[in-house]
Amino acid sequence: MNGAVFFDRDGVLNEDVGYLHRIADFRWMPGARAALARVRAAGLLAIVVTNQSGVARGLYGEADVDRLHGWMQADLARDGIAITAFYACPFHADAVEPRYRIADHPDRKPNPGMILRAMAEWRIDPARAVMIGDRPSDLVAAAGAGIAAALFDGVDLEESVAPWIARLTAG
Repeated sequence: MNGAVFFDRDGVLNEDVGYLHRIADFRWMPGARAALARVRAAGLLAIVVTNQSGVARGLYGEADVDRLHGWMQADLARDGIAITAFYACPFHADAVEPRYRIADHPDRKPNPGMILRAMAEWRIDPARAVMIGDRPSDLVAAAGAGIAAALFDGVDLEESVAPWIARLTAG
């Protein structure tokens, strides 16, 4: 079984600029790259779970989300860093596109669907996993998946993640 650090995206890995979908608008949060490097160096998986209601609202498409995630991977790869997997939920109760209009979709945080799916697909031990988020909905999703959670204060992600790495790799 694997250990993992789950990251919310907007407000945790990157600055939350509101409906981020363009590479030109992307800015890493302080300590984000170093945090991801430390997670991977410790032998843990780094998994992103992100609500993307901008897709449901018709502001951008799933291909834009995939393109941004691909760019993030390529940018990190220049320093030998990688994110294990991305899970994005495009569903929202108020979607303008009917195919995305699903009230209380199991993947939309605060529901734990993305975390549970990742745990099954990557064989993650819940006792060796934590969710780092910037909103209460992230913490609720983690609790629903049976994993620990921490609220990121926006200051330095590496400092916030370091104690969790120590806990998840102890023993």
